[in-house]
This record gives sequence, C-alpha cells and structure tokens, in this order.
Amino acid sequence: MRVERENWKGIPLLHVVPDDKIDERLPTVVFFHGHMSAKEHNLHYAYQLAEKGLRVLLPDAHLHGEREEGLDGIQMSLRFWEVVLTSIEELEILNNELHRKQLAAGEIGVGGTSMGGITTLGALTVYPWIKTSAVMMGAANYVQLAKAQMQQFESKGFKLPITQEERNKMLQTLEHFDATKNKSIFNSRPVFFWHGEQDTTVPFSPIFSFYKALTEDYAEVPERLYFMRDKEAGHAVSRSGMLAATDWLARHTAAQ
Repeated sequence: MRVERENWKGIPLLHVVPDDKIDERLPTVVFFHGHMSAKEHNLHYAYQLAEKGLRVLLPDAHLHGEREEGLDGIQMSLRFWEVVLTSIEELEILNNELHRKQLAAGEIGVGGTSMGGITTLGALTVYPWIKTSAVMMGAANYVQLAKAQMQQFESKGFKLPITQEERNKMLQTLEHFDATKNKSIFNSRPVFFWHGEQDTTVPFSPIFSFYKALTEDYAEVPERLYFMRDKEAGHAVSRSGMLAATDWLARHTAAQ
C-alpha cells in the first residue's frame, strides 16, 4: 500500500493506493473524517480499501487537520455546518480532479464517520454521480439537527452570533441538503449504515427512522440498503462495523 500526502486545488489529503498502481484507473472512494478529527484518523479504512484494490482519498475538512486555525471546541461547533457544506462542495472538486487525472474507474464511492457520515448523506442529495456510500454514525435530518444544536447552545446561556434572518437563511440552505426531505434522490443507490444504539453524540433513533423510510423506496432492490446496528456501542465504530463498511464500499464501487 502506498500513502501520498498531496494537495488538490487547495484541499490537503492523503492519497492511498495499492502498491505500483498510483497511475492506474481504479475504483475510487473519498472518505470523510469526523468533527475535531483529521484525515490520518481514518487510515484504517483506507488500508482495508486499498487492500481490496481501491484508490482512496482522505481529505482534511475545512478548519481541520492541516487546515486548522486554532479555534476552540465552542468556535468549531458554531461553524459545524460551514464545515459540512464546504466538504460537500469540495467533493465535486475532488471528483472532477480524479477524472481529469484519469485515476477513477467510473463513478466513485463516498463514506465517512460522524460529521463525515453527515457530509456523505448531504452529498447524496446533490450528486447523482455518487455510486455507493457508507454512513457511520451519520445524520440525515440536517434542519432538525441544526435546530437542536442551536437550542442546546442557547440553553447553556450562549448567545449565537447570528440574527434571526441569518438563522432562517441557514435553515433554508440546510433544507436543500436534508436527506429526510429529499430521499427520492437516493434513486436506489447502494447505501450502508452503521450506528451504535448507545450513541449520545449523534442519536441512533433519527437515522434508523430515516433508514426505515428509505426501505420503501428500495422495495425492489432491498440488497442495496443495509443497516448494521450495535446494541452496545456508543459514538465509536466497532471493528466489525469498519470491516463491513469497507467491504460494502469495495464491492459496490468496483461493481460494473
């Protein structure tokens, strides 16, 4: 396995590929990390995928990793949706570069953990060229989640640095990427979910409800939708979940 530290159009990333195949067209996955994390923290996903013959891009999200700006936890939380929406925008840049460089064999797979899973679900609503996805500890309900986050801040005595008009505009923007309001756009593409039932950071119930709503749209191709639940796990993906997710991504990204 070969790991290259690169920068594509201002996006720092780790480019992970099987040995001696750096210039070949390969099935490709872009994998997003979580909040307050960085690209290096998902190398175990990239390793499993590269072992299966895939190319993997692990980008640093806006304000994270090589792009961090010394913000504290509260400041980062206040800019959470800015980070998510920037990653969704940058995914198109990475996809365009993959094809310009003639590195991707067909449409790409996308996955992520926590904030990366949230990003993946938003990306599915706007990019029909995503071939398959794996969502670990994600959330589809952008508007509901943003409202809950703002309420949580205000309940602790924080005054949010936005006007009511700005708040409304933000929620309107998030609605565009809210998969619970746009689930028909999934168009039966293969989607894998993993979530721990004891997760208190990104709650289990909303994403499982979304999965159940999706099953109606996948009635004719139920094998393209899978939810792996862990009764004991909190906000940390189990090894079995990681292996199942990478197997899913490899199988469906490489499929003709």
